[in-house]
Parts: sequence; C-alpha cells; structure tokens
Amino acid sequence: MDQAQNPENIVVDGKTMKMQDYAAEHSRLAEENARLKSRNKKAIRRYLREEELKPYQGELIGLQQYLEQNQRRMIILFEGRDAAGKGGTIRRVTRYMNEKHYRVVALGKPTEEQKTQWYYQKYVSQFPRAGEIVLFDRSWYNRAMVERVFSYCNEKEYQDFMRGVVGFERDLVRQDTILVKLYFSVTREEQARRFERRKTDPLRQWKLSEVDLQAQDRWDDFTTVKYEMLKRTHTIDAPWTVVRSNDKHLARLNAIKVILNAVPYTRLDNSLDFALDENVMVSGSRELEMMEVERVRSGKFTD
Repeated sequence: MDQAQNPENIVVDGKTMKMQDYAAEHSRLAEENARLKSRNKKAIRRYLREEELKPYQGELIGLQQYLEQNQRRMIILFEGRDAAGKGGTIRRVTRYMNEKHYRVVALGKPTEEQKTQWYYQKYVSQFPRAGEIVLFDRSWYNRAMVERVFSYCNEKEYQDFMRGVVGFERDLVRQDTILVKLYFSVTREEQARRFERRKTDPLRQWKLSEVDLQAQDRWDDFTTVKYEMLKRTHTIDAPWTVVRSNDKHLARLNAIKVILNAVPYTRLDNSLDFALDENVMVSGSRELEMMEVERVRSGKFTD
C-alpha cells in the first residue's frame, strides 16, 4: 500500500505525517494560538486601563501647578496591608508629574541614631517645602501597624504614638499642609495570590520581604491593629480613606480622584467624573462601622 494512503498517515503540504504526530502538532498550535489570544486580550485591557487614567494624571499636573503658585505643601500617606497595591498606585500617581515638585519617600529600618531621636524626626526631615508633594510609601503609621504586630516597639512607645499622632496631624493641617491618608485593603485570598506570584515571578521576587512571608499567618493581628488605628486616628482634621484594592485599576483610579478632590485647584477638564466609586472607596468611619457589625455577627473581625 502507498504510504500516503495508509490510514495511519496523512499528507500535509505534500509531506506525509503520521496521524498521531499531526494531531499532536495541531493540539500544540491550538494551545499556542489560545495563549497568544489571551496575551493579546490582556495587553489590550492593560492599555485601555492605562489610557483611562491619563486624563486624571493630567489633572495631577494642574494640581501641582496650583500648589506651586500658591506655595502650599501636600503630604500623601500610603498605608495598608502588604501586597495591597500601594507601590503600583504611587507609580501611577507620579507617572507624568513634574519631578521637580514631588518626592516619594520610603524609609527603611531606623538607624541606631534615629532610634535615639524623637520618633517623628526622620519623617519630619522629609516633609515638603512650599509647592511640593511628598508621597510616603508607609509612614509614621508603621508604629501603629507593623511595629505593633511584630513587637518592634514596646507598649509605652505604641501608646505614646497613638495619643500624640492626632495632635501632630492637627498641627500639620493647621499650618496649611494638605494631608491625605489612604489605607489600601485587600482580601486574604487576594493577598495570598499576589504573594504566590511574587514567589514565582523573577521580576517581582524583590518585593517579597520577611514581613510579607508572615503576613498571612498574622492576618488577624493586622486586622486588630487596623481597627485600633482607624478608631483612634480617623479625625475631622485628618480622615482616613480606605481603598478596596482587589481590583488594582479601580483602586488606582479612585485613589487619584481622592488626591485631586483634596486640593481646590481649577479643573482642567470639567467633563471628567471626579466622583468616587462607593464599592472601592470607604471613609474611615464607615469602615469602622462595618468592622464592628462583622465582629458582632461572627465574633471577630474578618478583614
């Protein structure tokens, strides 16, 4: 029998192939095509999301100009759980800003000298000059969160901070500093997924810290200190805004809106929607109410 007529063979483009090999090649190509389509869809979705941010990022330039012209200072605090999206949001906020008029501050562990100083001193030394914005990637609230959970500070240091921070921030605001406090919140499952990605992605492994590795085990502890922090430091002068950041894009978009809404600059584009998404942004007082209701229902905080 002619090989090409063998039912186990097939002729493709003049070449004879075994049916089994042809089926395997067809399956491989189909899988590769599906991967390419999926990658293309993700790229398009990512592009569209970045384009949606651009008009608001343009408004941030107008905000900067207002601060410079009126010689006002602005401080933005980015707090929240590990892998909650603080860094990615900061990058979107600053992407098109004038680099001469903003700084991102992410302080490391205190030096031996800093340990002997007034707690706020290392932060105050980074405060903005007139016409400048400083974005703190974690701030003095380290004492209320990470230091509290991991016992990096003692009870007196913690209580001194919690008693004093309200007055400290009130003075900042009274002296014409615009203060925005953002707390980024993800679910336990989403945090675990992001940690897993950091472990397996070589480009993200640098983000994985020793604290990150313990964050899931200490989830309830972080929830408890979050509640205490909001309860004692959410004030009329310096309110907290909680950002539901499971959806990174919506978190970034709405965080930018909060920043824009905090400054009385002249809008560049009045057709833009500056209203916040209530499913993403929650006031500190509302978050406390929901946490307290959940504690009554289940006997403990769940977020």
